[in-house]
Amino acid sequence: MTSPRSSGAAYDYQTGSLSFHRDSLPNVAQSVIADHQPLSTIEVASNLTPTSFTSLRRTTRSSVSTSSAGDPSIPSIAGKKTKFDASKYQYHPSTPPRKKLKVETTTPISVKAENVTEESPRTPKSASKKSLPQLALAKPHPAPLQWEEQYKLIERMRKGIIAPVDDMGCERPRTVINDDPKTLRFHILISLMLSSQTKDPVTSAAVTNLHDTLTGGLTARSLANATTETVQTCINKVGFWRRKADYIQDAAKYLLEKENGDVPNTLEGLCALKGVGPKMAFLALQCAWDINAGIGVDVHVHRITNRLKWHKPPTTTPEATRLNLQSWLPSKLHKPINPMLVGFGQVICLPVGPRCDICLLGQNKLCPSRITNVKSQGRKEVLYTFNKEEDDEMLPKLEIGYEGVFPTTGLVRMKREPSPEPRGVKMERDVGLEELVEEPGMEKVYEVLEVLDKVDGAKGVDGESLSR
Repeated sequence: MTSPRSSGAAYDYQTGSLSFHRDSLPNVAQSVIADHQPLSTIEVASNLTPTSFTSLRRTTRSSVSTSSAGDPSIPSIAGKKTKFDASKYQYHPSTPPRKKLKVETTTPISVKAENVTEESPRTPKSASKKSLPQLALAKPHPAPLQWEEQYKLIERMRKGIIAPVDDMGCERPRTVINDDPKTLRFHILISLMLSSQTKDPVTSAAVTNLHDTLTGGLTARSLANATTETVQTCINKVGFWRRKADYIQDAAKYLLEKENGDVPNTLEGLCALKGVGPKMAFLALQCAWDINAGIGVDVHVHRITNRLKWHKPPTTTPEATRLNLQSWLPSKLHKPINPMLVGFGQVICLPVGPRCDICLLGQNKLCPSRITNVKSQGRKEVLYTFNKEEDDEMLPKLEIGYEGVFPTTGLVRMKREPSPEPRGVKMERDVGLEELVEEPGMEKVYEVLEVLDKVDGAKGVDGESLSR
């Protein structure tokens, strides 16, 4: 412990008090201590008593301003008396509060009815309706070159392969409907609504689950009365199944209310359903009602026709593809072109890694997008099944021109001659095989071998016959 004289302060370890000598403190501190009680007599602060202490630091502006509430005139450092002005720190809002205007009630003014036209009450704004698809182009697209040869070769390949769309397509639901055309049309519509962004086997399985799960089979009434959880459980393998569950249930309720539970036979009625676009509407009219209103264009038709360069410039949307095709393709081909190109795109003209190695268009150099040197090793084997008559009809005919030799004829068509039948090797035998085989008494193996050696004239090493 330091001495009191050297530092001016002394600390008592027994009482825990600190004492000062006035001679060692500055004049300002001595004046403050003179007006207050000694430190040893200050009460200990507690939760019930207010905290009060005396600071020995030099007075500052903050201490003066805070203490001005009790004593307005306090000596400052410069010896001047200052007064705290609380109005400077008073809160003032940036914008004055708005006053409510008093509405004065006045007597209504009478207006003659003959000078004022009464306006009809406005109806609430309805939801925006879907616009109908465009049916034709203002200027038809020209027919591409060699499209007929390309179409015939694709048709030939489709006859020789079996694609998933052939067995599980939307127009062929695999459900038992007891030959009711109304129920069949409804199954076709539901299959089309579930088919977007989904493979055909998955769509077919979802429709079958609905038909087996719902009470009374898949009908418009059973689907409308089913719970959302039941419908979602049946179709949870298709793409966007939560949204499609709402779409097909809304469609079932709409058909019960507007169409007596049947599928509409107009483009306007089908497009009014949620989740039904132009492609589904055209396919539903073709498959359910046998009405040819347009071409159903999906991803396969859009991709393959652009690979064949049937569109100039290339189309970017299925709707543009449909309008181009409908402008030059004969109307009798509007219905079969969809299943033909869909199956062709599922097996041969794949979106990634097309099978140009087995495509007849590439072999005949009729596909401008063909890929050469495609290896078929390690890939699924695809075999065509053609009849001989169809193969002969579809083979291209060879035309050769002889210039200067036959000036009158010019062009000669060479006929394809049938290949000669294969000739077998005729063997001369002294004894008929049938007679020896039918001879009774042969019960052991060596007896049969002896007969064969006798017929063939087999000889041993010494040149003698092996037969006895």
